Amino acid sequence: MANVKASCSAFEIQAEYCAAMDAPVTARVCTALAEALDRESETGRRVLDGVGEPVADALALRLVGGLHALHRSGVDPALSTVFSGAETDPARVTAVLKATLVAHDAALLLWLDGPPQTNEAARSAGMMTGILHLAERYGPRFELLEIGSSAGLNLLIDRYRFDLGGVTVGPSVSPVTIRPEWRGPPPPSARVEIESTRGVDIQPVDVADPAAAARLEVYVWVDAVERQARLATAIAMVREGGVDLVEGDAADWVEAQLALPQPEGVTRVLMHSVVWQYLSAASRERIRVAMDAAGARATAERPLGWVMMEPNRDLHRHEVRVRGWPGDRPMELVALTHAHGAWVEGLAPPYETRDYVMRRGAYDAE
Repeated sequence: MANVKASCSAFEIQAEYCAAMDAPVTARVCTALAEALDRESETGRRVLDGVGEPVADALALRLVGGLHALHRSGVDPALSTVFSGAETDPARVTAVLKATLVAHDAALLLWLDGPPQTNEAARSAGMMTGILHLAERYGPRFELLEIGSSAGLNLLIDRYRFDLGGVTVGPSVSPVTIRPEWRGPPPPSARVEIESTRGVDIQPVDVADPAAAARLEVYVWVDAVERQARLATAIAMVREGGVDLVEGDAADWVEAQLALPQPEGVTRVLMHSVVWQYLSAASRERIRVAMDAAGARATAERPLGWVMMEPNRDLHRHEVRVRGWPGDRPMELVALTHAHGAWVEGLAPPYETRDYVMRRGAYDAE
């Protein structure tokens, strides 16, 4: 019974996030799934009786991705009335989803086997905000290391154009301009020169494969038309220019990258967005230890930074946090952001600072 309650609660929690992120159709689907799931299908049985942490494992997003794929394929007209927003009656939506889970059981079951790949280019706005804070401290030149890179869309951060509260960064001729609604004070108006970007993912997505690109597309919520268009352009940019993305374990890779020689005058930065919750406790601790050790070795000629955009589920918000070495300033909360980068709220000093141990989906102060 505990697993059933946890699984249903995961869909209710995801519905709250979707509603807060202006995705009413997806919120309606998640709410209905909490009622529709039963043991009439293998998919339902696996969701209700599965082991693990349903929220941290993004169980709701896995199943919603599968349903979105069915909608896009056009094989279930009743389901498409739900995903198009034509059907809004809660009881009817629940009934449609109950029928869909049985009728398309085998197809939906496959979507539970792996975590969602929700690579969102606009999350780069939060990370660039953090980079601007580091540029103000250490200078303009950066090499960026990203964990959880998925398809590498945020590794294009040097090729995107940003307008962050009037602070502009990046090539003016970029096919993608990321201009979130800006709230609060703007970030530092500092020059940024990104000399290299490298990334790792436990299971990278090769967007040269049409099936892999389509899988990315279905994890973009059906409500998010602008995100879908931006994703298509970013995929085209990766196909045209490539990215430095390898398959591997995040902790292994971070330790290896931090051991490499660092050019003088270049700040080395570890960055990640909506990734921390998917790492094991052991991997998170190894990365923290490796960064602390590298930070202790950092100098004014070879600085180190850490920029993250991660969800704080306790406070139901996404946070941009920054730390830099050398220096004795702890991790600082410099901005809040929409989960998919639609808006960013810059914060004014004094910034919230604590020593953080990051757990799945939130932050715990030591």
